[in-house]
Amino acid sequence: MAAGDGDVPKSVLARGLVLLDAFEPADVELSLAELSARTGLPKPTAHRMIAELVRWGGLERHGASYRLGMKLFELGQRVPRRRELREAALPYLQDLYEATHENIHLAVPDGGHTLFLEKVTGHRSTPIRSRVGGRMPVHCTATGKVFLALGPPEYFRRVTEAGLARKTPRTIVAPGLLRRELDRAVERGYGVNHEEAEVGVAAVAAPVYDRRRRLVAAVSITGSAERLDVERLAPAVRTAASALTRELAAP
Repeated sequence: MAAGDGDVPKSVLARGLVLLDAFEPADVELSLAELSARTGLPKPTAHRMIAELVRWGGLERHGASYRLGMKLFELGQRVPRRRELREAALPYLQDLYEATHENIHLAVPDGGHTLFLEKVTGHRSTPIRSRVGGRMPVHCTATGKVFLALGPPEYFRRVTEAGLARKTPRTIVAPGLLRRELDRAVERGYGVNHEEAEVGVAAVAAPVYDRRRRLVAAVSITGSAERLDVERLAPAVRTAASALTRELAAP
């Protein structure tokens, strides 16, 4: 993400972090010139900081370019709450995949986005753009609708006031229409997405709670909009989410 002239960080730590944050989800490698342009850091400064990050393991050099290093992956695996949630969920996600052979996701709310912690897929699954660590807006995803529908009213207000971006022709961008869709999700016990985030893709998701009955995640089944039978698959995803909820509630 490019920084304006007034946004160039002053501290050494902030400069290192902004270099790491310059990588977008689709980026595999970035050159020194690209990193300098995106962060607003002068090339000599960026070069020095990049060299430090390479020594630490946060970046890896590939020819004249750089990519995110394995050190970041290792640190990510140490995040306690999300690591424990992912490890507890994985058997249920795998069972759901074996039953459906569709894309199975575990997601958590992250501001105005749904963050995918885990994805189980296979060669029979519909190819989709989601990836582990990726984010998508809450208003156009099945998991995100679960978070909006069952979250506090102020969460819905913050998301709608920030604007509902249109991702496809079927994305709901009117707050009133979205509110009615979320009310239906509460009644059904699951959220749905019919080509609202990606053309040709549909999904159904159910909520996961912790031992204090706090909404912490959602499990979803995602596949081709032409063949995904939401009503038929809803009981399966609700069963998996309920089983994971019981697992998290166990002492």
